[in-house]
Amino acid sequence: QVRLVESGGGLVQPGGSLRLSCEASGSAFRLNAMGWYRQAPGKERELVANIDNGRNTNYGDSVGGRFTISRDNAKKTVYLQMNSLKPEDTAVYFCNARAVLLTDPYYRDREVWGQGTLVTVSS
Repeated sequence: QVRLVESGGGLVQPGGSLRLSCEASGSAFRLNAMGWYRQAPGKERELVANIDNGRNTNYGDSVGGRFTISRDNAKKTVYLQMNSLKPEDTAVYFCNARAVLLTDPYYRDREVWGQGTLVTVSS
């Protein structure tokens, strides 16, 4: 099993910054792409950003160059640096990863989700 644990959410004023972290834990697994999604009240979950093993990145239209995703493979951790935050960035942010269990004889690529961390942008 692979477990994702997010941290770094909280309350921030408009224009401020936050850094989210997500660490993967478990045994005998390999991480492929990792990323962040968010879900605001009454809205569907949307992609914020993702990053593959080659550190190629992809961002959702709503973050507009304000957010930066990165990863530390040695620490099995993905980060999301969020700058120039706006009230509309308020949401629960979920970490997402594609992982392969090395004990799986078929090496199936599995999707894993964290429990989410709340980001509130308000004055």
